[in-house]
Amino acid sequence: MGGYDEAYRRSIERPGEFWAEAARGIDWDVAPTTVHGDGRWFPDGRLNTCHNAVDRHVTAGRGEQPALIYDSPVTGAVRTITYAELRDEVARTAGLLRDLGVRAGDTVVIYMPMVPEAVIGMLACARLGAVHSVVFGGFAAGELAVRIDHARPKVVLSASCGIEPGRVVAYKPLLDAALAQAEHRPERCVILQRPQAVAELAEGRDLDWARAVREARPAGCVSVAATDPLYILYTSGTTGSPKGVVRDNGGHAVALHWSMAHVYGAAPGEVYWAASDVGWVVGHSYIVYAPLLAGCTTVLYEGKPVGTPDPGAFWRVVATHGVRTLFTAPTAIRAIKKEDPSGSFAKKWDLSGLRHLFLAGERLDPDTYHWASDLLGIPVIDHWWQTETGWPMAANCVGIETLPIRPGAPTKPVPGWDIRVLDPDGEECPPGVDGAVTVRLPLPPGSLPTLYRDDARFARSYLERYPGHYLTGDGGHLDADGYLYVMGRIDDVINVAGHRLSTGSMEEVIASHPDVAECAVIGVADELKGQLPVGFVVLKAGSERDPTDLERELTALMRERIGPVAAFRRAVVVSRLPKTRSGKILRATMRDIADGRPYGTPSTIEDPAALPEIARAMKRT
Repeated sequence: MGGYDEAYRRSIERPGEFWAEAARGIDWDVAPTTVHGDGRWFPDGRLNTCHNAVDRHVTAGRGEQPALIYDSPVTGAVRTITYAELRDEVARTAGLLRDLGVRAGDTVVIYMPMVPEAVIGMLACARLGAVHSVVFGGFAAGELAVRIDHARPKVVLSASCGIEPGRVVAYKPLLDAALAQAEHRPERCVILQRPQAVAELAEGRDLDWARAVREARPAGCVSVAATDPLYILYTSGTTGSPKGVVRDNGGHAVALHWSMAHVYGAAPGEVYWAASDVGWVVGHSYIVYAPLLAGCTTVLYEGKPVGTPDPGAFWRVVATHGVRTLFTAPTAIRAIKKEDPSGSFAKKWDLSGLRHLFLAGERLDPDTYHWASDLLGIPVIDHWWQTETGWPMAANCVGIETLPIRPGAPTKPVPGWDIRVLDPDGEECPPGVDGAVTVRLPLPPGSLPTLYRDDARFARSYLERYPGHYLTGDGGHLDADGYLYVMGRIDDVINVAGHRLSTGSMEEVIASHPDVAECAVIGVADELKGQLPVGFVVLKAGSERDPTDLERELTALMRERIGPVAAFRRAVVVSRLPKTRSGKILRATMRDIADGRPYGTPSTIEDPAALPEIARAMKRT
């Protein structure tokens, strides 16, 4: 395929030529004559993403190839669905949605566990040209209600329950509570009844998934413009209100199809496993769309890296299903390492077919890298991207040229991503000097064109600080050889086990407690999850609360309002928060204290004694 340097240079210097060539890997109803115009990719092209992910492989004679392997250790189920079977199930589910009035451009919210019907529901929306918005099943009713009000779905697809190790999580009561809170009223809800917890259906609103799909007539693929939206995926913003990242159809299909061969080195027919959840961007891009666009077999895993039943769970899936490429988060590998430091469970399985382990979602620390590399004896590849970008910005592109690995770096920018590190004045930082990691515009295909119903916030959040550049929100540096080092967030969004969560939304929850006067939440480095939230709380005058009881109440409140995904368990009572004279809480300095880094006392601080109190409180925790 040629070397990395050549591919990267061509993508930056001649992007029209580069992406026109990549677009030939996709079936178009109307082939684009313009590659990039008015800030959009392939603006005059028309296609259908579901056709490209499913139908075209059947037409090409590969209908009997497995498209999806569902492996669920929490239920003991394993199921293989071929491309032909997937096409038929998706067509019938799309027919059901059509019969419920869903048309191209309508939205559908999907609130599902890791079951095949979640994938089928996403593809069914794409088949009709409808816009899906998947909400992670771990989110509480309030978070779901906010997303329902913003997306305004015509239909909600859900299930009676999700299954965690040792417990069943009833989804239907959460959905009912969300719909009671939400102002928007979807016309229908379609509920997948799982035997572990059968839900009560509301007459006139709720339909039984299996029965409704069985009675539906199949629907064909609806042609849409390349610039029409495929999905909305909400990600946390620093204000606590969710940001709806929009993904278009054309650029998304081209970029993800290209990435499978060139970034991951995956070929049609191979088994590719992204051990994530369909509720996150990794699940959208690399459980559902990219592997199917590339004609691979994708694995849908309903389980955990440990405890379902042991730390050999991932290795069993790899060996049993012939996984060639595994993609997961460093958190998962750290959890396995914690439970099985000697790697004895991995040695029970034949892992000789596994070619690469890709890790993303948070920074890959060198210790975890070396442990996994020594255990598996294959390239362990850190790569870096975001919900907004939809696919990797920096990686070791093994399908082009495998470069030397440098622990701590996600290697170099992926072709198409013109990454620059800028100082506060917008000047490029010299090698080795930290700054704001940005991407020079235009962003390549597959990245977000805007935020749903909020173009102004899109510009304000990503484009205003450095004109002509996209602000990633991460800080870091490039070394003299062009390797990128991403050191962490420069805003107040924290990364818990690969899940981006807003500290602002957590502060809103804590502040709602009747005894809390003010608070601040920061992300503290954690060996297992990357970061964990810690709340610093100032009590109202006269409040005499036992700190342990208060911590327990705030933990329960956080679980109710945000969900267990927040992993909030630590609240520290202090007499004051460190602030500037203008009232801004010194969160960056607090993070330095919490993570044991040296810190100075800013000249603008209102009360210099506040920082030592934070340091003493952190030592106690």
